[in-house]
This record gives sequence, structure tokens and C-alpha cells, in this order.
Amino acid sequence: MRQMGVKMKEFEGVREVVIKLADREIVIPNAQVTRTDMAGQRSYQVSGQEFERKPESEPSEADVKLVMEQAGVEREAAMQVLKETGGDIAEAILKLKEKG
Repeated sequence: MRQMGVKMKEFEGVREVVIKLADREIVIPNAQVTRTDMAGQRSYQVSGQEFERKPESEPSEADVKLVMEQAGVEREAAMQVLKETGGDIAEAILKLKEKG
């Protein structure tokens, strides 16, 4: 292969490969990754057991401000509870008011 101008390199110690799609992520923990350089192009081969997950989304600025105002809390508290409730504004406000 080397005589044909093909170079291959296997990466050691790969902990995780994540492919980020619009609506989900494909995660391959402990993947085997090989890079191939050929004819001026570079490609990667990834192998291993994969699983899918939904990416954590950040609450919108408007949602954070609304929760802060309604619950009377700081930004960090509003963000944390919005993440815990999956972005449910009403539930976040109620939880924060209960903590009071």
C-alpha cells in the first residue's frame, strides 16, 4: 500500500467518537479509528459498538429570563432547573418556587 502512495495510521487510546446530527448524536465508545491518506485525500474508518443519544440543548435566553423573573432566582439556578425539566418553563418555575 505504501508503494501506491497510501498511508494508514491507527489511533491508540481513542475514548469516544461522536457524530453530531441535527436531531441526535451517534456515539461510539472505545472506537478503533484508522486514518487513510491517499491521492491527496484523507479519510477515517471508525469501528465499534454504537448507541444514539439526544444532545443536551441549551434553554433559550428568553426562557431563562422568564424563569429568573417569575421564580426570583439567579441565572445559574434558572438554567440548571430548565435543563432538569427538559425545558418545561412552568415546571421549572414551580420547582424553584418550592425550593424557595
